[in-house]
Amino acid sequence: MDRSERFQLIERLLRTHRHVTTQRFIEELEISRATFKRDLEYMRERLQVPILYDHEHQAYRFDDKVADREAWPLPGLWFTADELQALMTMDQLLAAFEPGLLAEHTRPIRERVRSLLESSNHSVDDIARRIRILTMASRRVQPANFRTLASALLSRRRLDIVHLRRPAGEKLEREVSPQRLVHYRDNWYLDAWCHTRDALRSFGVDAIEQAQISAKPAQEIDDDVLDRHFASGYGIFGGTATQQAELLFTPTRARWVADEIWHPKQVGQTQPDGSYLLKFPYSQEPELVMDVLKYGADVEVLAPDTLRERIKRELQQASARY
Repeated sequence: MDRSERFQLIERLLRTHRHVTTQRFIEELEISRATFKRDLEYMRERLQVPILYDHEHQAYRFDDKVADREAWPLPGLWFTADELQALMTMDQLLAAFEPGLLAEHTRPIRERVRSLLESSNHSVDDIARRIRILTMASRRVQPANFRTLASALLSRRRLDIVHLRRPAGEKLEREVSPQRLVHYRDNWYLDAWCHTRDALRSFGVDAIEQAQISAKPAQEIDDDVLDRHFASGYGIFGGTATQQAELLFTPTRARWVADEIWHPKQVGQTQPDGSYLLKFPYSQEPELVMDVLKYGADVEVLAPDTLRERIKRELQQASARY
């Protein structure tokens, strides 16, 4: 029986019996008293399982003060693909904060994540060496600017920023009330209320060249409003969805796309010839256009006409270069 299996059995005994003696643990686990003590210490310190010794009953039990035991489930012998990706991605993201403004707060969280990764009898370094999560097209963020944005966000102060508007190559000065920092597709974005435009806007953090905290309090926007504005449209450039995209993928490409999630409200259907029709709402085109173009001849935009014409022009201009 390996260590993870012992952890599971210890927890099961405590869930089944209110009080469990040391001798019973030793007999059930078929281990020495010293091994049991080491396992118990690891579960308490590293996995934060609230196990107490009850002197009155001379046995171990769960802490009655901890009402929600779902908050500290033990990891199983194996993580699912989603769980492993989530834990390793979290570890990498938290590592990016050290040293920095949030390091003091994120370090305990990272230690907890790493202890979960190690709980399957494998060191986190070995897991990281054997299982890789590769990022692509991530853009560099100035650490000082990120700390300023995070500080204003948490202290609820406005920001005066100089932002590079890449499509036009121009620098714009904006006064904004920060609402959220969002990590999306390996890059950071600031969702904010733009006082210059009197509207919600999303700014690429890497394109913010200067940032200064203002003495003015930030304007608060309800979470429901933020969710509707940024989540209902397509991707990070979403706003309130105004159009419905209809994309038809070839039978070959359908074998991949049918399992992809493009939008929470997407509807997909395999056609009689094996092609795949995907429909979803969107508001703005920039990111959607890039995603469609990467499939080349394997996709056709059926609707709306404006998106179809935009893709057609992009392909014609690309073809002209060759």
